[in-house]
Amino acid sequence: MPGIFTILKQDSMKNVAVIAGGDSGEYQISINSARIVAGHIDTQKYRVFLIEIKGGDWVYSSDEQSEIQVDKNDFSLLVGGEKIRFDVVFNVIHGTPGEDGKILGYFEMLGIPFTSSSAIASALTFNKAYCNQVVRSMGVAVAQSVHLFKNQAYNVDDVLGKVQLPCFVKPNQGGSSVGMSKVKEAGELQPALAKAFEEDSEVLIEEFIEGRELTIGVLFRQDELLTFPITEVISKNEFFDYEAKYNSSLNQEVTPAQIPVSLKEEIQRQAQLIYRSLNLKGVVRIDFIHSMKGLYFLEVNTVPGMSTESIVPKQIREMGYQINDLFQWMLDESLSV
Repeated sequence: MPGIFTILKQDSMKNVAVIAGGDSGEYQISINSARIVAGHIDTQKYRVFLIEIKGGDWVYSSDEQSEIQVDKNDFSLLVGGEKIRFDVVFNVIHGTPGEDGKILGYFEMLGIPFTSSSAIASALTFNKAYCNQVVRSMGVAVAQSVHLFKNQAYNVDDVLGKVQLPCFVKPNQGGSSVGMSKVKEAGELQPALAKAFEEDSEVLIEEFIEGRELTIGVLFRQDELLTFPITEVISKNEFFDYEAKYNSSLNQEVTPAQIPVSLKEEIQRQAQLIYRSLNLKGVVRIDFIHSMKGLYFLEVNTVPGMSTESIVPKQIREMGYQINDLFQWMLDESLSV
């Protein structure tokens, strides 16, 4: 039987649900990130429960019981006869339903705080075409693009009249470059569209901008909007595709990026503008490309990778902090609301 001190200590600790998995091609990446998160949250302050979500199965694996299903009526667990209610959710689901806002609306209805942006902000940023339109309205440069829907007819010639070759064809709502193709010739466009439509009912065709890919982490902490050191991503493949992202031999990430101070300050300014204007929350990663024409916005990642070799943790270490510091900041911000 646990002692009185143990019971009092547990009563004063916050319960954290680390949610991982999801229903996209990034399932395993999310699981890997979540294990890092769960292993680096301060267990003197928090009781951590890693919950894997896939479709209708929301499961916590316990030492005492092999698998415990989450009660979706109130997002709780029954562990060893104890009803576990959560003080905060640490969202590590890349793709749907964590990054597109679906499950976040559920937590908002239940009044449970979470570490990522709101349901509506997440839904907007996850939809690349809609997000591009909003960001463009801020005066930020965005590549020319065409937005297609699977159930609507389209004409390849019309598409090529609006977006010049080469171009990128990608699922409009997705991550890790899953289903993405670089199209150089007109005959390659239809197969690329078919590939992208296998992943999503919406596809974005975007002009290719040659330049340096630069990405920056942003976090609101203690009334200050922090920008992290900028990383330059250099792919050995033709572009930074899924294979290059998760095979270190096929990419190089330079942190801090070797760029002029003026460009660094412009990236920081635009990243802060986007973060504030979209009313983002928690740590996000914002991607840009710098070309001869100037700086262009690429996309917002509201649930960036959190493995030790992911970009944002590398940026944090460059600042002189550790990954557990980042997770503590995220929890502090969520619980202070």
